[in-house]
Amino acid sequence: MEEKKNLMTYQGVRTYEEELQHLKVVRRKEIAEKIREAREQGDLSENAEYDAALDEQREIESRITELEEILKNAVVIDEDEMDSGKINIGCTVTLLDVEFNEEVTFSIVGTSEGTSSLSGRISNESPLGSALIGKAVGDTVTVEAPGGEFTYKVLKIERI
Repeated sequence: MEEKKNLMTYQGVRTYEEELQHLKVVRRKEIAEKIREAREQGDLSENAEYDAALDEQREIESRITELEEILKNAVVIDEDEMDSGKINIGCTVTLLDVEFNEEVTFSIVGTSEGTSSLSGRISNESPLGSALIGKAVGDTVTVEAPGGEFTYKVLKIERI
């Protein structure tokens, strides 16, 4: 089975690479030291600090594996090859919410880049993100979402 490619911005890849480096170089050493200190306390069967350090080590190793998998399958979007007048991953778009006559701004990022509409980052695969891909300034987009139907007008497109 072919693994899913993760479309990402250059900044998203850099962020994950930095986190991975930090976990491997800094956090692994810190956890190894915690485990060593807990072992020196004697009886490991009732040593809560030892158990906590092992749990933390498992969490860190799990995150390292997750990050390596994401980065292995990362496809960085080359902004130079994109039509600058069209919305794509790596864009920040300003929209007019037609119903409420209110401007909203979102950055379109790859799904694996940690998205949240509350933080202003939406996935290219979300209902709104996928509806916006390929649109230009002046286009109107209607999105069917769990909360109902929403209509937006594209006001501005910028590269992140």
